[in-house]
Amino acid sequence: MRTKITGQIMIILLLSILSSKSLLYAQDRRGFSLNEAIQYAVEHNINVKNSALDALSAEARIRELKGVALPQVSASGQIIDNLIIQRVFLPAVFFDPKASPDAPAVPVQFGVSYSGNLTGSLNQLLFDASYRLGLRAADTYRQLAQKNIQASKITVAEQVAKAYYGVLVNEQQIKLLDLNINRVDTLYQNTVGLNKQGFAEKIDVSRLEVQLNNLKAERQNVQNLLELSYYLLKFQMGLGINDAITLTEQIKDIDLDEVERTTVQPVTEQFDYNQRIEFATLQSQIELADLDVQSVAKRYYPSLSAFVNYGYNAGRNKFSDMFTSPWFNLSTVGLNLSVPIFDGFQKKYQAAQKRFALQKAQNSSTLLKNTIDLQIRQASVTLRNSLQTLRTQQRNVDLAKEVARVAKIKYQEGVGSNIEVMDAENSYRQAQNNYFVSLYNFLQTKVDADKASGKLYPGQ
Repeated sequence: MRTKITGQIMIILLLSILSSKSLLYAQDRRGFSLNEAIQYAVEHNINVKNSALDALSAEARIRELKGVALPQVSASGQIIDNLIIQRVFLPAVFFDPKASPDAPAVPVQFGVSYSGNLTGSLNQLLFDASYRLGLRAADTYRQLAQKNIQASKITVAEQVAKAYYGVLVNEQQIKLLDLNINRVDTLYQNTVGLNKQGFAEKIDVSRLEVQLNNLKAERQNVQNLLELSYYLLKFQMGLGINDAITLTEQIKDIDLDEVERTTVQPVTEQFDYNQRIEFATLQSQIELADLDVQSVAKRYYPSLSAFVNYGYNAGRNKFSDMFTSPWFNLSTVGLNLSVPIFDGFQKKYQAAQKRFALQKAQNSSTLLKNTIDLQIRQASVTLRNSLQTLRTQQRNVDLAKEVARVAKIKYQEGVGSNIEVMDAENSYRQAQNNYFVSLYNFLQTKVDADKASGKLYPGQ
C-alpha cells in the first residue's frame, strides 16, 4: 500500500515539474503579429542600426561645419637651439668709415645660441558667402540622413513581411498534411481490415501504404522548411537563431475581399510620389546638387576674418638663461580680406560639372516617376491575377476534396476501385500543392504591391 502511494506521489511530482517547465518555456516564447514583428525588426535589425549611426555621423559632420563660424583659438610654442648661427656679410665701411670701398666684407653673426617663443592666436570668420550656403545644405543633408534610415526600415519591413508570410504558409501546409495523413491512414487501416476479410486485394493495401509514406515524407520536408522559415524570420527581425517565438496571426485571418477592395482595385488617382521613400530621397539629393551649383558661384565673393595674436619671445646664448631671464611680450590684431581675382577658370568648369550633375538628378527624378507609375500598375495587375489564381486553386481544392470523399465512399460500398481512390487522393494532394504555391505567390505579391504604393511600413 505504501509503495502504491509513494508511486502516485512520484508521478504527481513529475507532472508538476513537467508542467512548470512547460509554463516557463511558454513564458519565454514571445508572440508576434505581423506589425509587431516589423516594429521589432526596425528597432533591432543591424542594417537599421547602421543607418541610424550614419545619421549620427551626418549630424556630427553638420556640427563640424557650423564650428567654422565659431572663434578658432590655438596656441604654440617652441625652443630653438641655433647650432650654427648664420653669418651676414656687411660692408667694411659699416665698421670703419675710413675703410676702402674695396675692403672685404665683414661677416657678422645676427642671432643668439638659443631662442624661444610662445604664441596664442584667435581667428574669427566675419563673412563668407559659401559658408551661409553650407548651413542651408546642412539642413538638407540632415533630412537626407533621416530618409536613409526610413529607407532601411522599409527594406527590413519588406523582408520581415515576406518571411512572416512564408512561415504562415508552411504552418498551414503542415496542418493540411496532418489531415491528409489521418484521412489516408484511416483508409489504409480500413483497407487492411478488408484485406484480412478477403474483400480487398493486397495490392490495394500496398498502394495506400506507399501514399501514406509519401505524405509522411512530404510532411517532414515541410517541417524542415518551416524551421528554416522561422530561422529566416528571426534573422530578419534581429533575433537570435535560438530565440523562441510564435506568430499570432494565421492565414485564415487574411480577408481576401478586403485585400481586393483596398489593394487590387485599378489605379485611377494621381499618386503622391513622396509616399515612396526613393522619390523623397532623390528630391533631397536634387536640392543638395542645386546648392552645390550655388556654392561655386559663392566662391567668387570675398571673405573676411579677424585675428588677434599675443605671445612672448626670448633669446639667450646660454640655455639656462632661457628660463631665468625675462621673456618679452608681443601682440598683433588685424583683419584678413581675401578677394578671388583669377583662378584659371577653375570655378567656371567646376560649376559646369555640378550643373551637369544637377541635370542628371532631375532626369533621374522624371525617370523614377515613370518607374513608380509602372511598378504600381504592374503590382496591381499582378496582385489581381494572383488573387484570381488563388481563388481558382482554392475552388479546385474543394472540388478535389469532394471527389476524394465520393471515391472513398464508393470504394467502401464496393462500387468503386482502389485505383479510383488513389487517383482522387493524388489529385486532391496536387490541388493542395497548387493552392499553397498560389497562396505563397499571392502573399509575396501583396507585399510588393504595398511597397509600390508606399503603404508597406506604417511609419512610411
